Amino acid sequence: MSAAASNIRAPDQTKDIVIDEVFPHATATIWKVLTSAQLIARWLMPPTGFEAVEGNTFTFKTNPAGAWDGTIHCRVLEVVPNQRFVYAWKGGDESNTGYGSALDTIVTWSLTPVEAGTRVRVVHSGFVTPKNDTAYRNMSDGWVKVVQRLDAVAGEDK
Repeated sequence: MSAAASNIRAPDQTKDIVIDEVFPHATATIWKVLTSAQLIARWLMPPTGFEAVEGNTFTFKTNPAGAWDGTIHCRVLEVVPNQRFVYAWKGGDESNTGYGSALDTIVTWSLTPVEAGTRVRVVHSGFVTPKNDTAYRNMSDGWVKVVQRLDAVAGEDK
């Protein structure tokens, strides 16, 4: 089969969750809340093995479904202190449909100092449609709540 013939199938369509907020906290404060395992446990989920070091792998645990044990496997891809924090977010199982379907995504946090504090932009990218539609819907709502909790935890640190 020629290379051209193998490219006939349409590429998977992907969707991203994007949340962009300005919080009245110093960039260094937001960074600390984003990159401290103890603080992450308070606004997202308790991580296991977390360190904000490129190449480090860590996990989160959530509700299992079908063949998936509920473990989210993450790997730190990029660390630019007080600016950018990126990690892979993989979970689910190929045999599951709906909740717990196989997920291979990237979470990117970008911090920008602004007059009012810090602009926090999180992009959770790579949701494959229609396979990841349930995860996309659930996590779209979930990330909104998570970012609000991040703001609250950052506010306690003043």
